[in-house]
Amino acid sequence: MTATDTVDAFHRGGFHVVQPKGRGHRSGMDAMLLAALVADNRPVRVADLGAGAGAAGLAVASRLVDAEVVLFERSAEMADYARRSILLPGNAHVAGRVSVVTADVTLTAKVRNDAGLTDESFHHVIMNPPFNDAGDRRTPDVLKAEAHAMTDALFESWIRTAGAIMIPGGQLSLIARPQSIAEIITACGRRFGGIEITAIHPRPGENAVRILVTAIKGSRARLSLRAALIMHEEGSHKFTPLVDDFNNGRAAYARL
Repeated sequence: MTATDTVDAFHRGGFHVVQPKGRGHRSGMDAMLLAALVADNRPVRVADLGAGAGAAGLAVASRLVDAEVVLFERSAEMADYARRSILLPGNAHVAGRVSVVTADVTLTAKVRNDAGLTDESFHHVIMNPPFNDAGDRRTPDVLKAEAHAMTDALFESWIRTAGAIMIPGGQLSLIARPQSIAEIITACGRRFGGIEITAIHPRPGENAVRILVTAIKGSRARLSLRAALIMHEEGSHKFTPLVDDFNNGRAAYARL
């Protein structure tokens, strides 16, 4: 470990992640909420697209002892952080079930398969795509800019890949900003149905800041809006009991 890195505990010390200090994208609550969307105790294969240092995928593997997780990350530097995370002594209980592939999730056809994003090979695909408009929050931090800045048709390309690598009936799970709802629904198109959307609000009476989305490959079920998820108790920074359970890996946010 170097002075430019940190080792951060998640799930109350259930696993740890090596992350760059003072630069790049640092995982936190978003990754834990995303991981909570995988509620499946069967032996399953899970793909984490744009995994960064691996927090969400490692959270899934830590909670689900029969899950095999593949972390896909375009940035060679962040993929190296993910590999170093897996090798931490405190992650020995998941190391045999988690792997890293350096690959661009927007690849298509044979090139995508050759990169390790193999057709119809995963039961679950999770993703926390870049969420800022490319012109917003300009930063000299190249790692952070790469992780946070959206590109044109981002959801179309990421969800297209999710549909390709997922088995029929598999589940897509993602976390995004509310402004992206229309793009996500459009990108799901005829690939995914049974879309369930949950708005996440900081406190009662405050506007939503994130959405959780799940969908099923090949389903023709209609879209559902779930009850809102409130992060903090009113007038406090304390997590509500349900969110605290998700954050610490004690529960999953199962589909309706």
